[in-house]
Amino acid sequence: MRFAAHVTAGPKGRAAVAIPFDPDEVWGAKAEHRVGGQINGKRVRGSIVPGADGWAFILTPMWQRDAGIAVGDDVTAELDPEGPQRQDLADDFAAALAANPAAASFWDTLAQFYRKAYLRWINATTRRPELRPARIDEVVALLASGVKERPRP
Repeated sequence: MRFAAHVTAGPKGRAAVAIPFDPDEVWGAKAEHRVGGQINGKRVRGSIVPGADGWAFILTPMWQRDAGIAVGDDVTAELDPEGPQRQDLADDFAAALAANPAAASFWDTLAQFYRKAYLRWINATTRRPELRPARIDEVVALLASGVKERPRP
């Protein structure tokens, strides 16, 4: 999503960029939305979080300094969800997540590194496709238990 915004003072000496749309409506309901993109052409990663005045993207003081952006500036932002989203998943894995709300909501909170690691392990069954359903079941059970990454044997 590309939009123009005004940088305001945020919590703990940080700055905030108000999000002019509801990310729950655009990307699906989540407690927070991990995003990546650019603000005034500078790469940025972080989370869009709910606040008293709506959704906001929080900028750390170090990022502000490095990007040359300060409270009071008008900026152009382009932010998109990070990592594989549920709509990008294979049908069998997406159906398994949909059948287990606890696993699905935990999946939504994971950083892209953990999502990609789980998907690599599931997709490594190309030579033995009969393993795929068992791996999907194991991943869904781990996610439902709140486990960020698969334990190594």
